Amino acid sequence: MAVYTHVSAEEMERLLARYEVGTLVSAKGIAEGVENSNYLVDTTAGRFILTLYEKRVDAGDLPFFLALLDHLADKGIAAPPAIKDRDGQAIQTVGGRPACLIRFLPGVSLSHPIPAQARAAGLALGQMHAALRDFPLSRPNSMGVDTWQPLFERCGRSLDEIAPGFHDALGSAIAEVTRNWDAGRHDLSTIHADLFPDNVLMQGDRVTGLIDFYFACTDIRVYDLAVMHSAWSFDATGSHYDAAVGNAVIAGYEEVFPLTAFEREQWPMLASGACIRFALSRAWDWLNTPADALVTRKDPLAYWRRLGHYNSMLAERLA
Repeated sequence: MAVYTHVSAEEMERLLARYEVGTLVSAKGIAEGVENSNYLVDTTAGRFILTLYEKRVDAGDLPFFLALLDHLADKGIAAPPAIKDRDGQAIQTVGGRPACLIRFLPGVSLSHPIPAQARAAGLALGQMHAALRDFPLSRPNSMGVDTWQPLFERCGRSLDEIAPGFHDALGSAIAEVTRNWDAGRHDLSTIHADLFPDNVLMQGDRVTGLIDFYFACTDIRVYDLAVMHSAWSFDATGSHYDAAVGNAVIAGYEEVFPLTAFEREQWPMLASGACIRFALSRAWDWLNTPADALVTRKDPLAYWRRLGHYNSMLAERLA
């Protein structure tokens, strides 16, 4: 459950009084997500999301995220901008945490996307990248390639508690991918960096919202597609690859940004990097989340299994 900080009805009412958004009708914690505390807030004027930013989101990064959402909304991309209060402020303090009241977007996130939905989502990612061509701000990737080895070392031999031999196998994979990572030859962009199915809202096969931009950063543009591909194209265990869904994600994206020959050559490496990034962050959380925590730990081995698929692609290309 992603509610780490409790907000009372009285505190919610005091917050809403700063805005032109009506008065509180109801507020309910949202279970989805693992990074922040989220509430679905209904008022006499409409529906909103209240997000309290927990420890993984640096308050100093919030101006970047909020400017990004404003930029996308101005470009017609279905991203939810924060609402400003009567004094023109978007960032508040609630429960001792930085917080924003965010416009609610309709739609549902998917557990089992079909190819038509995957193609629409891939197209939405391409359209997002096109809209960000003139976004003036930048932010380093907080989970970029330079962070993998240090995080791996912090996990240490405890990785073998997740699976026997996991430490050495993951260490070898990190060394192989980072040795061949060459960002300088790629097109860089502001990327979402976390576009899992639960961060895309849909009605049928129509995208109605892209949400949770709190890993957004400046990095390899096609790496963003690789992150999305690895998240959409497999079952929850990472054991089964759905080629129809995977191909649809890429086909939708290529309606806006056709992949170059170099990007196709680099694809298995970029996708392997996406798997390493999420295997590592999940492993860290697995090892450091208390057993009685309200957050459900996500299995790092699900991404280790995905890595095997992309390694097979690389082996076939090199054969």
